[in-house]
Amino acid sequence: MEYRPTILVTNDDGIDAPGLQALVRVLVATQRYNVQVCAPDSEKSAVSHCITWRHPISAKRVNIDGATAFAVSGTPADCASLGISKALFPSIADLVVSGINMGSNCGYHIIYSGTVAGAREAFFNDLPSVSISYDWVGGKSSVHDYTLSAEACLPIISAILAEIRNQAYPQKCFLNIDLPTNVANNKGYKLTKQGKTIFRMGWKQVTSNMQGGKMLSTMTMEADSEASAETETSATLSENSFVQEGIDLTLILTSLNSFAFTFACHLLLEGKHVLGAQIDDDDDTEHQYLQEGYITVTPLAALSRADNDSHAFFENWLPGVAERASSSAL
Repeated sequence: MEYRPTILVTNDDGIDAPGLQALVRVLVATQRYNVQVCAPDSEKSAVSHCITWRHPISAKRVNIDGATAFAVSGTPADCASLGISKALFPSIADLVVSGINMGSNCGYHIIYSGTVAGAREAFFNDLPSVSISYDWVGGKSSVHDYTLSAEACLPIISAILAEIRNQAYPQKCFLNIDLPTNVANNKGYKLTKQGKTIFRMGWKQVTSNMQGGKMLSTMTMEADSEASAETETSATLSENSFVQEGIDLTLILTSLNSFAFTFACHLLLEGKHVLGAQIDDDDDTEHQYLQEGYITVTPLAALSRADNDSHAFFENWLPGVAERASSSAL
């Protein structure tokens, strides 16, 4: 019997998103893989590596041709964790693929990405993983570009699985793949480093309505990335809590006179364009080559290491803090 490796697919745009659907169709069409899907039941963009804690999540069996699929009420990290736990599927996947995301994931803003978090969660559990994002641009991109993106990633996925079977695949990283807007005419694969492009948040109040001590406002976040997709996300405030996706948040502020003001804020976050590419120090960053039309392949890890100059500064600085504290106590 022919060996068929198992691939688990997740994402942050939701199980019905065209990027995930295209990826699954392309994987199934090869007839070379067993395909599992464990993805959020609704959009969970920009939730980063958030996990659901002390609350149950639901998993509902859904129909996706050729795959075994579950829609889950949790985050992308929840879905990856659940998908490799054997709670839903009888076997653990050989490879976890998160995507295909609507919008690129480059530079510092991979920290915000639920797509990257899905792959990172698998990495935390010692499973090879890949996050895939397509640089969607309104007016230029079409849904068919997701299929082209999935097809363009097939050789990488196949090669990874071959290395896994040969026990030669490195375990100290996971891959982040970004595909250019004009994916049909891409310039090929390019091994890159994570750059320093970043979302710069500029909050603008759109509406304001004071009723009964409550102020309702809508605000926008301008992202510092020309490559990012236009994304809409709601965040609300409920007393003593702050949740980024779709929950009302109420801030209770008490003045010196013990007079309480309650603010219920409806926030609209919208991704725009990147200006941060200009601060990249290296020439081989993913954002740069993505804009040039390459499919960028960036090895990532989870550890954060400050540069040598920063470490040297604090090596000299920290003993002085203790000395000054001792002197001031005398």
